[in-house]
Amino acid sequence: MADYHRLIAAGVVLFLSFWPFSMASATGPESSHVLGIVRAIDAKHIEVKTAKGPVVSVLLNKQVRYKNKSNPKSTDPPAVGDRVIIEASKDDTNKKVTATVVHYSPVKNVPLPH
Repeated sequence: MADYHRLIAAGVVLFLSFWPFSMASATGPESSHVLGIVRAIDAKHIEVKTAKGPVVSVLLNKQVRYKNKSNPKSTDPPAVGDRVIIEASKDDTNKKVTATVVHYSPVKNVPLPH
């Protein structure tokens, strides 16, 4: 029960810490962050439901790095439902956003209290 409340509290803190930056520019017009929950993922793209509502599609390539908050040694990509903060670059010519680093916190299947 305590683990469930700790998990919820950690998720709320993470969400509130980065909520204003869901699509904010980091260091300039070429760099941005996407924050939200993974709605879909495959080898070529990830779709993220942002706090402001829209679903943002970010391209993935072989150079992208995945950083699991729960397991720093893991190089596995996130799964649907995980919370993510994506560092990305935007190509101004074709308006495509490509991930460089995907930070994520996996959602654990914690049983709800009865």
